[in-house]
This record gives sequence, structure tokens and C-alpha cells, in this order.
Amino acid sequence: MLNQEQQILEQINKANNVLITFNKTWNGDAVASALAMYLFLKKMDKNVDIIAENFESGKLYSFLPGYGNIQNSLENLRKFIISLDISNAKVGQVKYTVEDDMLNFIISPKEGFFTHEDISSRADGFKYDLIFVFDTPDLESLGTIYDNDTEFFYQVPLINIDHHSSNEEYGQINQVELTAVSSAEVLFSLITSYSRDYMDEDIATCLMTGLISKTRSFKTQNITPHALSAASQLISMGARREEIVNYLYRSRSLNVLKLWGRVLARLTGGLEGKLVWSTLNDMDFGKTSTQENDLDEVIDELIINIPEAKVIVLIYKLSKEEDKTKALIYSMKNINSLNLVKEFNPSGTKSVAKVTLNKPVMDAEKELVAHLKTKLEKISI
Repeated sequence: MLNQEQQILEQINKANNVLITFNKTWNGDAVASALAMYLFLKKMDKNVDIIAENFESGKLYSFLPGYGNIQNSLENLRKFIISLDISNAKVGQVKYTVEDDMLNFIISPKEGFFTHEDISSRADGFKYDLIFVFDTPDLESLGTIYDNDTEFFYQVPLINIDHHSSNEEYGQINQVELTAVSSAEVLFSLITSYSRDYMDEDIATCLMTGLISKTRSFKTQNITPHALSAASQLISMGARREEIVNYLYRSRSLNVLKLWGRVLARLTGGLEGKLVWSTLNDMDFGKTSTQENDLDEVIDELIINIPEAKVIVLIYKLSKEEDKTKALIYSMKNINSLNLVKEFNPSGTKSVAKVTLNKPVMDAEKELVAHLKTKLEKISI
């Protein structure tokens, strides 16, 4: 009987056209893992597409090989075929017109004539014969890519690769390794079990980026001997570690650094420094020319520079017009962010939860911090 890795490799060998996708609230591990698989499958002469909702080019991970091939939407998934029986009449000329939202095909016979009985139609098979989903807890987290074509995700073989305990194991094959620190580590084991000959510098760099991103350059508390061993092997295989670290941690834009300064100016701690939080308003984003997605880099800096913190919270308001406040709650190993703020209907993952409060920033800060302190005092941190 084949083990899971062998089953995955068997599906890859049988497939010709592969779709790779990941969470619409993606992170560096998801992007890097997807690109590593993309490059690996390309070396196996497969036709491959990477598609993810809300994906924007030119961002933090744009240095990775193949990054420019990531698309935003799933298109031309299925073909609709109209067939004409020409056994009784030969085709002389074919034209088409578009009138009032109607597509008209004009077929002139050379001899004989056509009837309604000569016409048939059908929806052809799907464009892809295999799907890979990375670092995604459930299919709904794919967003419109799943919502618009749910039938596709149930009719085509799907391989689910992840390391989170919240994963719902929705694939036909689920390679979910809870002891791994990243999806990139799971994929590293898969590729090397197949053949190390396929591992080149670009694939190794993508996998190393996933590891570095998920562990904040090996500074988080979830590091394992297996993860360090994988990193060591990737470096020996040509992973460009210095390039990764330079792009992720040594090349902050001036605008992000300005935003970082405003966060530091209002930084507050509680529970002996294990809970840390700060606030931002719409003027902070406006004066630094930054956006909501720049907060990920700010959180990275907080994690690196405040190692004793177990929970980091950024409370912020984006619009002057709306009396609405958002918050990002980042937690370290063994603390589930979603559980900490489940009373606020959060979205996100176990490590990073996002909530919205319909009140001003200061009121939201008071309520959320008090709630977190009560929750954290009840658990061992």
C-alpha cells in the first residue's frame, strides 16, 4: 500500500495540467511553498498555473523566482462546445455575430441543409486534472476562486498541504504535518523523498523563504530540530539565504519605517511584557503613505525586537469617515489567536487573527486589551 507521499507523487505523474492555489489571506509561507511546487512541476514538464485571490504583484516576496506568474482569478476553467452533425450537409462558410447579448453562429452549407436535430452542445472537462492547495485551513478560505467554481474543487483530485491543526483535511490526499513549522518544510520532505536531483537553487530558495518567513528568520519559539535540519540541507542545495534575509528584513521602505516609528511611540505592555499592543489611526496611514498590508512588516519587527512578548496586538483605524476599528492579534506557539478573540467573530488563522469593532480606536483599545488580559491570565503563558 502506498503511503501519502507516494500517493501524491503518483497523482503528479498522472497529471498534465495542475492548478496551485492558497489562502486569500496569504502569508509568505503560502507564497513561497506554492512557487516551489510550481518550479518543481515545471521541471517535470507539467502545465502549471498559480492563482490566488487578492494577490498583488511588486510586494515583499516579488524577488522569488516565478512570482510574476501568480494570477488573481480563475478563468477559462471549462469549455462549452457546440457541435454540428455534417454527415448530411457540408459546411461552406462559418461566421458569427453578437446581437442583444446573443451570440449567433451563421453556418452556410455547401450542399444540402441543416436542421435542429443536427445541433448538440456540451460542457467539456475542466482545464486542470490536479489541484494543490497550500497553507489553507478550508476551501472557503480560498475566497471567490472556490465560491465561483465549487464543483471544480470536488470533481478534480485535490492535494492539501499544510501544518496547522485547524486544517479541515478537505482534500482527497491531505499531507498535514502538525509537527512541521511551515508548509515549506512539508513540501521539502515531499520533493526530497521523490528525488534530490530536482532540487535546484531556485526551488531551495523558495522553500528556505517559507521557513524563514514562518519563523521570523528562526527567532520564534516553534523551531524544531527537523526544521533546522531542513534549513541546513536547503543551504547546501543552493538556497540564497542572504538574499532572502535582505529582502524580508533588511530592506524596509522609508514609509514602513515611519509607520513603525508611530507604532513604537504608542507601544504599551502588560502582563510583565507578555502582552504588547499599540494603536494607529487614519492620519498615521495617511502621513506615512502606508496601507493595511504594511502592518505585516511592522509585526515582524515587533516579534524580532520583543522576544518576550507572547501576544502582539495592533489596533487601527483606516478611514476617517467610518467609526470602525480593526485589530490584528498575533500569538506565539501554543496560544490560539482565534480562540483568544472568538467573542469578536474573528477571521484569520491560529497565529494571526483579525477582528473589527464598531467603535472609535480608544474605546476599542480599552475593550480589547481588557478582554485579552482576562483571557491570558487564565492560561499559562
